[in-house]
Amino acid sequence: MSEATLKERILGKSGTAVTEIGMGLWAAGGGQWGTTDDSEIFDAIDFALDSGVTFYDTADVYGGGHSEELLGTAMQGRRDKFIVATKIGWQGFDGEAGQSAYTSVDKLIAGVESNLRRLQTDYIDVIQSHINFREPTMEIFLEGFQKLQREGKVRAYGVSTSDFEYLQAFNADGGCATLQIDYSILHRMPESDILPYCQANNIGVIVRGALAMGILTGKFSLDSQFEEGDFRRGWAEDPAQRVFYVDDLAKVEELRPLADGRTMAQLALQFTLAHPAVTTVIPGAKNVRQMRDNIQAGLLPPLSPTEMAQIDGIVPPGGGRKIWPA
Repeated sequence: MSEATLKERILGKSGTAVTEIGMGLWAAGGGQWGTTDDSEIFDAIDFALDSGVTFYDTADVYGGGHSEELLGTAMQGRRDKFIVATKIGWQGFDGEAGQSAYTSVDKLIAGVESNLRRLQTDYIDVIQSHINFREPTMEIFLEGFQKLQREGKVRAYGVSTSDFEYLQAFNADGGCATLQIDYSILHRMPESDILPYCQANNIGVIVRGALAMGILTGKFSLDSQFEEGDFRRGWAEDPAQRVFYVDDLAKVEELRPLADGRTMAQLALQFTLAHPAVTTVIPGAKNVRQMRDNIQAGLLPPLSPTEMAQIDGIVPPGGGRKIWPA
């Protein structure tokens, strides 16, 4: 690996410096991403840590809590090396009634205590609301997060959403430290309003979806098959989803010549890091090979103005579409 080191940026009002490349642990828990190997996940976390990665993002629902458990085990004896962000909100959600399980501050706090137990830690660096329902859920989350922050169990709090109005409401008192958002070359809509708002309000931006659920790695084709349980199977089998998938793959082919010495994944990660509002990007990794590729994106020279202009010609600023509905 290059002798260069990963750069750091300050994560909004948290005041914490985090590496530009973090590790997303959604796929690590298995579940919606198909099968995973715990030993390979541990190896990937070890490799990330040894390479200087400081920021790790997970959630209570990733693999039914297994993702948090894996990270908790990996942190034993070296908790101070990890800056941990996790999320809460979807666990126990009643879809038919549109009802959150967290109907009181006490229930919300009990839920975060469960996050802490799975992570085997006594504090969380960043807790995030994973659900964007308005009154009374938002007020419950804010009050609970602020109480936990006063108690030292949470060091900063934020929200995971692509809903601009919800973000503004969540930050009404100016206390929201972070936003986690889906942003990529194929989904540039946040550039229009959300990212400028975060810059103006000192909200650290954690980018998920930078690889567009794997599309921007360049490894998929119209013939790609996804295993049972992988939510991306719909791209091949659902006619409505396939229309968009075909269009996305065509854009990837237009982008491919721009990689030029990078992998397609590295091109995609460097694109998100080029936006001044972005603090860190958290691509997923199931093994050391994927983690190494992600980290290298933070060590390569940044994209040039010419390369950015070429990307603009393929997907205009503020354009594209959401790959993931949340």
